[in-house]
Amino acid sequence: MNSQTVLMRMLAILGIVSLSFLAGCGGGTTSTVNTNPTPTITTISPNSAMAGGAGFTLTINGTNFVAASMVNFGGTVRSTTFVSATQLTAAIPAAAIASTGTLTVTVTNAAHGGGISNAMNFTITSGPSPVPTINSLSPSCAPEGEQVLNPFVNGQLLVNGQNFLASSVVRWNGNDRPTTFHSNSQLTAQISASDIAAAGTAGVTVFNPAPGGGNSNTTTFTITAGGVSPQSITVDQHTGKFAYVANDGCGDSAFGNVSMYTINPTTGVLSSIGPPVASHDEGAHSVTVDPFGKFAYVANWGEGDTAGSVSAYTINATTGALTYTETINGVCPGLCGPWSVAVDPSGKFAYVANEAGFTPTNVSMFAINTTTGALTPIGTSATGGRSISVTVDPMGKFAYVAAPSEPPGSAGDVSMYAINTSTGALTFTGTVATGTNPASVVVDPTGKFAYVTNSGSNDVSMYTINATTGSLTSIGTIAAGTGPGSVAVNPTGKFAYVTNSGSNDVSMYTINATTGAFTFMGTIAAGMTPRSIAIHPSGNFAYVTNSVSNDVSMYSIDATTGALTLIGTIGT
Repeated sequence: MNSQTVLMRMLAILGIVSLSFLAGCGGGTTSTVNTNPTPTITTISPNSAMAGGAGFTLTINGTNFVAASMVNFGGTVRSTTFVSATQLTAAIPAAAIASTGTLTVTVTNAAHGGGISNAMNFTITSGPSPVPTINSLSPSCAPEGEQVLNPFVNGQLLVNGQNFLASSVVRWNGNDRPTTFHSNSQLTAQISASDIAAAGTAGVTVFNPAPGGGNSNTTTFTITAGGVSPQSITVDQHTGKFAYVANDGCGDSAFGNVSMYTINPTTGVLSSIGPPVASHDEGAHSVTVDPFGKFAYVANWGEGDTAGSVSAYTINATTGALTYTETINGVCPGLCGPWSVAVDPSGKFAYVANEAGFTPTNVSMFAINTTTGALTPIGTSATGGRSISVTVDPMGKFAYVAAPSEPPGSAGDVSMYAINTSTGALTFTGTVATGTNPASVVVDPTGKFAYVTNSGSNDVSMYTINATTGSLTSIGTIAAGTGPGSVAVNPTGKFAYVTNSGSNDVSMYTINATTGAFTFMGTIAAGMTPRSIAIHPSGNFAYVTNSVSNDVSMYSIDATTGALTLIGTIGT
């Protein structure tokens, strides 16, 4: 065999054939055209699999394979690896063998030349079904009467596990539910409202049919009597008739919700209006009511799965019930991980502190349609750190945002803004230092003082406010309990209260009307992990959300001393 023949064979292996054309008798020119050979399959390994099995690597043996050869398995081109001119491998996912039947395997070489190989059959057998296993449910709980909501799977229950088949069925308390197969590790099932109409638990299993198969382990789905993980509470300051609580929810990609209450004007006791209303996103973290008691807004931080959002509601003036109207979806950077929402005293503008994204983050600004409550974005303004809490002074002239700094554990700050009362636009005027990990900022009813809880340094920073510029001047700090989170000032301006999530209590203070300084007057027990506190506009009652015990502590306030007295709890 001469060297030219050897060369031609090597080029054929690589998918290149050189054709020479001679012009004239004594010589001429040579032209080369690259053509791929037609591939041939001799064997495939494996040539069968069990339906519902795991994904695998298919080995194809034959001839005339080239680097650009592609394997077609069951009508779909699969990820192909060129091993040699006589061997390829292809990645076959579990979803491709979910059902029994016979599939064809071919190899295609692209033009010029090339073509499709002969077909080989791949058989998917039923065999004995494996026993399925459930690892987790998403969501794993829901409030009674509220449809299971999962934003990633169109309102269905997501079941994660192993050994699922196309014929697998999700069972709710032993009863089959409409099931969709996604992969051997994931199913979804439609859960009806009647399934979660009453508080309690349900056993979720997956059944694989015979031969083999059987029931999986049982995983518990919890139906709660109300909202889960209450974070924020607000009281309608216009009438004092209603209170609302933002509940973070069950996690696991479930939407948060808002619990609704009427307030007894004599006793201060809360009564539930009905099942919580959905927040239409994950992680409802903050709720506020406009100054005229017409609209409510919820900041949903998204739990790291979404960019978060702000949901809007109208309030029934007679019953206090919320009716959902819209959601402003977040986009990072910008409205990203909303953590706190506040409305200015005119009811014309809303501000949202955005916790997520690269620091420093920002505060989003919105104009409010005073007839419908609809929000219109009007921009963002940068803050000094990771925005956590936003508040507006009683005159609507200034806004303040508490923001921890990075790395965590370092001193934070408060960003200060002047408000354009015509447009609502914020103009940044500077920052002032706080303690470690500031969590909440509030301005007293006189507009003369501001206070910030510092959850890392277990204290409260106190400031005076310049009436002309809005600038804050520190007047010192005072100790709080462990993990102070929320601070509220009595409408009289005489008393202040701080929730301590680590010590499960509320710190009580009197306020010096001249200097604004706090004087500690003791603590009172709250539920497990208190998060937020709100004061009734009468100054007679206070309410605290407890995120782990899933309830609200209700207190009366001594008008002379400011001391709190527990008058009961109510579930969220």
